[in-house]
Amino acid sequence: MSLDSLKAAVPDYAKDLKLNLGSVIGNSDLPAQQLWGTVLATAIASRSPIVLRELEPEAKANLTPEAYSAAKSAAAIMAMNNVFYRTRHLLSDHEYGTLRAGLRMNVIGNPGVDKVDFELWSFAVSAINGCGMCLDSHEQVLRKAGMDRETIQEAFKIAAVVQAVGATLDAEAVLAAE
Repeated sequence: MSLDSLKAAVPDYAKDLKLNLGSVIGNSDLPAQQLWGTVLATAIASRSPIVLRELEPEAKANLTPEAYSAAKSAAAIMAMNNVFYRTRHLLSDHEYGTLRAGLRMNVIGNPGVDKVDFELWSFAVSAINGCGMCLDSHEQVLRKAGMDRETIQEAFKIAAVVQAVGATLDAEAVLAAE
């Protein structure tokens, strides 16, 4: 189970995805914790059993137990927040934005790892889940912390490729079962 196994599973018609998977993960300039936390969080957010099964062991091997747990926490909390805040943003009745959320989000304040890393993982998950409000919020925190646009883009490139590989391999699994 590995990045190489995942690349080998990508069909020929999606060769670009195979190449992109190798470059965004295999040749990333991100520090190991940022890279593998982003990989794990986006693999979870992709909802693809194949992608998660292949990438999780390598992520776990490259992360401290605290970072491993925090990356999973980022995927979990953003699964909730992305739906909540995207819905608030999309509703034409802006009064919903004035209401108290009333949802627990303690992990954001105390993720157990460097806050910048957690913000990057939350940003990447938000890219998959399509919450513009969350993307803007996390991007602003990252920029204020001194992270450059190229580094932030690395995270959403990983998110895009992981999501695309998951969709492709899950579709192939369904078609193979017919």
